[in-house]
Amino acid sequence: MKNLDDLLGEGVRGRRVLVRADLNVPLDGDTITDDGRVQASLPTLRKLSAAGAQVVVTAHLGRPKGEPTPEFSLAPVARRLGELLDRDVPMATDVVGDSAGAVVAGLGDGDVALLENVRFDPRETSKDAAERDALAAELAEIVGDAAAFVSDGFGVVHRKQASVYEIARKLPGYAGGLVLSEVEVLRTLTGDPQRPYVVVLGGSKVSDKFGVIEALLPKVDKLVIGGGMAYTFLAAQGYSVGSSLLQNDQLDATRELLDKHGDTLVLPVDVVVADKFAADARRDVVDADAIPEGWMGLDIGPRSVEEFSSILAGARTVFWNGPAGVFEFDAFAAGTRGVAQAIIDSGAFSVVGGGDSAAAVRTLGLPEDEFSHISTGGGASLEFLEGKDLPGVAVLEGTD
Repeated sequence: MKNLDDLLGEGVRGRRVLVRADLNVPLDGDTITDDGRVQASLPTLRKLSAAGAQVVVTAHLGRPKGEPTPEFSLAPVARRLGELLDRDVPMATDVVGDSAGAVVAGLGDGDVALLENVRFDPRETSKDAAERDALAAELAEIVGDAAAFVSDGFGVVHRKQASVYEIARKLPGYAGGLVLSEVEVLRTLTGDPQRPYVVVLGGSKVSDKFGVIEALLPKVDKLVIGGGMAYTFLAAQGYSVGSSLLQNDQLDATRELLDKHGDTLVLPVDVVVADKFAADARRDVVDADAIPEGWMGLDIGPRSVEEFSSILAGARTVFWNGPAGVFEFDAFAAGTRGVAQAIIDSGAFSVVGGGDSAAAVRTLGLPEDEFSHISTGGGASLEFLEGKDLPGVAVLEGTD
């Protein structure tokens, strides 16, 4: 697929370039609490701006259900982009309306502007391809026939959405540096990774990751399970898990995985339990098969960290997606911190699979540059490793 360097080689001075970025940042009111995705968008925007392009950025924030919703406005992101780019970033108050047209018309060479949350338009995520196509046509009309499209939001390339998929059929499409690097890294994992190859999966629900677990188990040397999903695995072994997160409807399928791949799957041997889901909860460390009734597991225990670290120490390739516990609470962050540090210490080619794992790295103050790659797209990373086609990549490659 053509990439950003190809586009820059063709020349972009005076030409409008529509960039689909992933700016879906967490907010506390109108304050961005983690600007990692904004930071990740900067290299592509800076290259285009420096080359004289008139850059129009489209992105989403949250799930506003197809209508303008003040708390999901991209206004805080526009401010942050302006600070990081050290220039004014005008923002349209709509997606493809009069404000968007006026903002784009006012751009000079090297300028960067942001359109309002593309999900304020219900056609963006519509299941009707004709509706998505109509929105894409309006986006293309705003930037003009001579414009180009750069896909740089890896976190959304697994979705058939107007600003991701249909727009690449309206304008010449190019992969931004972020999308290109993500695809190259993930293809390393799905090709012939150095062994031992260890995958660490956490997060809340086993159902969210069942597909990737099934796809990875025959390919990895060890698959380590933590987070809330671990309690469904422990319950499948016949253990009582108290009031821990449990998906009863997944027990049979989980039991089958344990029966078939018990030598590859690694589960916690102890857990940190709490009497309630709160930062100030009473806590204790118990064996994984001895969770008291009424208590819930919120982190893996110290012996589990040791066992997981021992496995990771010998790894040459590691993929990590999902925290080991409720790292947002200091009392239940030790497991995630311990696993992350073990990955760093291993010296392996390490990929952090975006989402909460990437947030944990930043929240816990871990050195980001000690990991080989930190993805910006958790869901997209998992679907890639599961073997699914990513529509936003396929359309750029012409294989859709």
